Amino acid sequence: MVKQGTQRVVILAARSTVGQAVANRLHKAGHKIAFLARDLSGLDLKLATYASECELTQFDDVTKHLSKSREVLGDLTGIVNCSGSIVLKPAHLTCRSLFDETIESNLVTAFAAVRAAAKQMHTTGGSVVFLSSAAATLGMPNHDIISASKAGVEGLIRSAAATYASRGIRINGVAPGLVDTSLSESIIQNSMSLSVSKSLHALGKIGCADDIASAVCWLLDPEQSWVTGQIIGVDGGLSRVQPRPKIGV
Repeated sequence: MVKQGTQRVVILAARSTVGQAVANRLHKAGHKIAFLARDLSGLDLKLATYASECELTQFDDVTKHLSKSREVLGDLTGIVNCSGSIVLKPAHLTCRSLFDETIESNLVTAFAAVRAAAKQMHTTGGSVVFLSSAAATLGMPNHDIISASKAGVEGLIRSAAATYASRGIRINGVAPGLVDTSLSESIIQNSMSLSVSKSLHALGKIGCADDIASAVCWLLDPEQSWVTGQIIGVDGGLSRVQPRPKIGV
């Protein structure tokens, strides 16, 4: 069993609901954490050894702040990219600016993180974890732009896992279904949308941020030293299990 307090993890997009849940789990176990985010307001900075505002879509900015995180924390054992967005629109109603914004939030930030991680972990190895989506696997109406961007993230995970395996860098992803976060607030607050969403998940409920954080922390743990290039679905069965029709007892 890995001892408490031995991990040194950078969380990108640390203000996200999942990012905060990951931070709480790591802090409780005594690990060192760095927060990177476009805006640090609202974060409990007492959880972090280092925190800085960072433009996560800018390669050089991410590289600079990961390097600084390493200087403060020591050799990094893990990096988590929690950046993402939810846009429910069909392609014909998606303008170019929204397309660019979504690709940057999901795919560009992931590429920037891989690029920087390779520079900071090339001699020590470590674990890099990304958030994908069940929509990258399952065709879902009006998820066109999210499916495209997260499928790109999953392709990046598999390729980068192969590229950097010889350096001891493990790269994996967690693909949630609908989770109760600040991003999904508009869906969850609509009782009809929430009911429909629950019915699509075989377990009959949506997830919480800690469900996702649990899987992320499992992948970060050095005990999972033989796990790389994997996308773990934490989605209530959404992407793999068909809900049972309600036809009575």
